[in-house]
Amino acid sequence: MKKTVYALALIIPSLFACNSGEKGTGTTDSAAFKQIDEASLAQYVKDLSSDSLEGRKPFTKGEEKTIQYIKRAFEDIGLEPGNKDSYFQEVPMVEIKSNPKAILSFTGSKGKVDFKLLDEVVLGSRRVQPTIEVKSSDVVFAGFGIVAPEFNWNDYAGLDVKGKTVVVMVNDPGFYNKDLFKGETMTYYGRWTYKFEEAARQGATGVLIIHNTEAASYGWNVVRSGWSGPQLNLQTEDNGASRCAFEGWLTADATKRLFELAGVSMDVLEQAKKPGFKAVDLKLTTGTTITQETKKSMSNNVVAKLKGSKRPDEHIIYSAHWDHLGIGEAIEGDSIYNGAVDNATGVAGLFEIAKAFKAAKTAPERSVLFIALTGEEEGLLGSEFYATHPIYPLAKTVANINMDALAPIGRTKDLIVTGLGQSEMDDYAAVAAKKQGRTIKPDSNPSAGHFFRSDHFNFAKVGIPALYPSTGDDVLGKGEEFGLAQKEAYNEKRYHQPADEFDDAWKLDGMVEDLRLFFDVGYTLTQESSFPKWKEGSEFKAVGEKR
Repeated sequence: MKKTVYALALIIPSLFACNSGEKGTGTTDSAAFKQIDEASLAQYVKDLSSDSLEGRKPFTKGEEKTIQYIKRAFEDIGLEPGNKDSYFQEVPMVEIKSNPKAILSFTGSKGKVDFKLLDEVVLGSRRVQPTIEVKSSDVVFAGFGIVAPEFNWNDYAGLDVKGKTVVVMVNDPGFYNKDLFKGETMTYYGRWTYKFEEAARQGATGVLIIHNTEAASYGWNVVRSGWSGPQLNLQTEDNGASRCAFEGWLTADATKRLFELAGVSMDVLEQAKKPGFKAVDLKLTTGTTITQETKKSMSNNVVAKLKGSKRPDEHIIYSAHWDHLGIGEAIEGDSIYNGAVDNATGVAGLFEIAKAFKAAKTAPERSVLFIALTGEEEGLLGSEFYATHPIYPLAKTVANINMDALAPIGRTKDLIVTGLGQSEMDDYAAVAAKKQGRTIKPDSNPSAGHFFRSDHFNFAKVGIPALYPSTGDDVLGKGEEFGLAQKEAYNEKRYHQPADEFDDAWKLDGMVEDLRLFFDVGYTLTQESSFPKWKEGSEFKAVGEKR
């Protein structure tokens, strides 16, 4: 589960005067803008989200069809291979199909409670071995499962969880108290990936996250669909031995029954939201047997390049993930998870922006990379691999502009910048938006932790200033309430479901305008010699300065 989703008519930028000192004050080639249009955008999205690509899951026939389609599109646009003489960067992954027992049981002095797989609990393992067997593991409620010295918070203080199973809450304390952590803006400590990582560092045998729709920002259906098939991970030298034996989630109702069996009031969840909380031994045991089918193979990032005319060794990266969930559990008779919005729109955006760069009357002075990334749905795997195995030096990588799940709801007065305030990339976006008569604003739901839920995060982690822009909320002529309602409807009815399909009723004019803005930002950067910087207070500033 990663993210939930989510210009004026073309105006020649030179008509707008920009204040001195603003980032990106140069004019933009209007001929290039015209290459970004609704008809070609729609066709790309239709192709990428068609049933023939089988939901674009890595390690399937759908992957090969998808990456060959992307390669041909890059070739047709006139881009050269981005990895020496190849359009592909191999990403070593392992596919693990975990087959847990159908029931996960907990036992205590007052009896036993059973939870059904998928309906009440999801379970799996990242250990690359044929069988996982946990016979009897003590169960502990460890609050949020967070160790954050900078926030004076340690849910594992004085707690030895070796051999035990920890039950933890999703999100972080700031979701419930704006005076804690970063308030309503989720930190990485709130992400489900962190919960699993920290439990492993503490030596736990198992870890289960309590699902809460508001705190997670997605329903149980998203958890269920994400865990109902094989899981992908990057290959590691220890074959996942450093991870917990099992990881998973519990529904809120299952948690209530679990605590009832333990004789512990649900008030303990409220206590865990306050500083100084001490973990609670639930005096229960659990165990499971998981048989596993594992397969090591290569997935692929698809990389294309437009070489710069004056500083070809400096690169701006546009990224979008090509993968989705493949063929999974059927919903209303449909088992293909097409991923039209998420993220055929972003990959189509790569093509449209590449066309614009090729049509520019003045060639970019810096090189531009277009990367369609694999494994985002499985935990940002393709971007993690690129960031740790870069094709081009990080020190000469100027910036990243990431596109993920653009909303087809029409033109908007605003542009959302997730992580607003992190870097000077915001300033470039603000100037580009101003040229369109628009404004930028932060994510309307910062507690969802979107900054940690798409591929730009891995570029930021290695110090590359990253911009994650997305469709605005304030729809022209209909207002912000309408825009937010449209996004919410998508999140509830189509996100990570087979219903995420292309619809001829989509309003693509706003998406076109957004893509023109994204092009403007990148094109401006290609004509400059300076590098955008991280802002004071950003957790990525220190690593950025070391590049």
